[in-house]
Amino acid sequence: MQSFNHLITTRPHEVRQLLISDLHLSPEEPALVQAFLALIDDCLALPALKRLFILGDWFEVWLGDDTYLSLSEDEQTTHWLTPLIAKLKKLRINGCEILVMHGNRDFLLGQPFCNLFGGELINEPYNLPVGQQNYRLEHGDALCTDDKKYQFFRKMMRNRLIQWYLLNKPLEKRLAIADKMRKNSQKNNANKAAHIMDVNDDAVTAVMTDRDALLHGHTHRPDIHQINDDKTRYVLGDWRLLDKDKRQPKVSAVIGMVTAPKDTNDGAQFGLIEFNFNTI
Repeated sequence: MQSFNHLITTRPHEVRQLLISDLHLSPEEPALVQAFLALIDDCLALPALKRLFILGDWFEVWLGDDTYLSLSEDEQTTHWLTPLIAKLKKLRINGCEILVMHGNRDFLLGQPFCNLFGGELINEPYNLPVGQQNYRLEHGDALCTDDKKYQFFRKMMRNRLIQWYLLNKPLEKRLAIADKMRKNSQKNNANKAAHIMDVNDDAVTAVMTDRDALLHGHTHRPDIHQINDDKTRYVLGDWRLLDKDKRQPKVSAVIGMVTAPKDTNDGAQFGLIEFNFNTI
């Protein structure tokens, strides 16, 4: 796996698509927000970039699009999301599609927010052709079938009636509900065996019957798993804040990249790379 501080250092004219996951952005972790903005700057410098995929858990928590859309113009001016929206809008104007998938942290994210920068919400699973192969993209939490309690919670939270109920609660009530769910999740996860929170091999096999490769995030265990001679599972990494106690911490993430020879999509290849950002 190659490591880069700037994506433009690696054959920029060949980079066609980028895939990221599990950024967990929030105002409480400004270094992660800085790193994401730096990645978008790199994307703007890639002359052939056509797509940016965000495969879930873009935000640490998302309580509904109205948390931003309901703000006054003055409030939006100083909001931490505004520079992010502006950069993404510029990227979209440059001709790069921005495709966003729900994760387990931001399942209430809606198309109205994505419209602010010209993005598109996509459903999982999503089929991505890479050369002669078909890749299945998903967040990854649906594959963790050994975690029965979580799967019940996931099914409930993805129910449109439940989501409608939550979104019609006052924001203060949603904040309280989210805080309670987060504390319960931390408590439950602390008592779970590590393998329970990873993907189930049978679940992986079942979804790959008609795919050459599977790409997901969620588990925070970046790796390449060779399932057999013909099929591969790629795991994207979460955006990690390293050296938190230092004055200038470092952010590191394992992301996906689709490259192709200049002026053609034939012979496209996929690989994982490590993206690093040194905060200012």
